[in-house]
Amino acid sequence: MLWAHSIFLAVITTCVAQIMTNTIQKKYKVSSTQLLYQSCPYQAATLLISGPYLDKVLTNLNVFAFKYTTEVTFVIVLSCLISISVNFSTFLVIGRTSPVTYQVLGHLKTCLVLAFGYIIVQDPFSWRNILGILVAMVGMIMYSYYCVLENQQKAAETAALASQAREGESDPLISVENGSALLSKRPPVWNKEKD
Repeated sequence: MLWAHSIFLAVITTCVAQIMTNTIQKKYKVSSTQLLYQSCPYQAATLLISGPYLDKVLTNLNVFAFKYTTEVTFVIVLSCLISISVNFSTFLVIGRTSPVTYQVLGHLKTCLVLAFGYIIVQDPFSWRNILGILVAMVGMIMYSYYCVLENQQKAAETAALASQAREGESDPLISVENGSALLSKRPPVWNKEKD
């Protein structure tokens, strides 16, 4: 039952964090680097406090009792560097697109991790992995297709509105025939009774 609460908590906090990242970047007009620089100390403090406790609860192992070799330390440092780049790309993608697009990219990342695990480490694929990758790929392709379709529709609507605005601006308010001024066929914008 503890794992179900942990999963629920992880999903909720991830959603809130991604939506807040997008909102803060757009509201305060800050770059991904600025936001990452400001939020990194809080994220690190949270993980330093909660990480060892959660490791003990979930795995029954103590992080501080582990014997760290040079290879393990190298892998941990490499993991930290990769984590920094993932955080930077997260803020960059969410700031320029949306949290949903970031989730789609996250699924692509998971598919790539599974594929590289198979290629580099010879980690065997199960049918669940293959089915999960196929479902994720179909979802990514459909999401991309509908995003492109929506952007094309918005571009067409914008072009049509711009075209109508240009046509409306070209109509004269007053037309002149044989030296006498006549009002054009457009109705007046204001009404005498309202003034």
